Amino acid sequence: QLQLVESGGGLVQPGGSLRLSCLASGITLGYYPIGWFRQAPGKEREGVSCISSSDGSTDYADSVKGRFTISRDSAKNTVYLQMNSLKPEDTAVYYCAADRRQFRQCVLAKGRYDYWGQGTQVTVSS
Repeated sequence: QLQLVESGGGLVQPGGSLRLSCLASGITLGYYPIGWFRQAPGKEREGVSCISSSDGSTDYADSVKGRFTISRDSAKNTVYLQMNSLKPEDTAVYYCAADRRQFRQCVLAKGRYDYWGQGTQVTVSS
């Protein structure tokens, strides 16, 4: 049974940091493109970052470039999203997702992803 479980969300002050984790069971994360998405109240779900399974290349939304870093630990079957210099506009539920097609470049398009976690809330507020 394939399952993605996010953790690491919480309340942080502007300028602070959080590290989100996406733990997979039922698949080997390294074989599949993995994306992080977020959805704020009243807004569409948007792509934040992704990591390819073909060559480990990464991509970021313009709004988070230079502040967020995606990485993968194959031994722990986990993908991380390190978020620094957080802003109130980063407040959202964050989801990780897996593209079921193996060994591909990732793209930041939610329609490309087949498996989703339940999400973790990130709130940036003073």
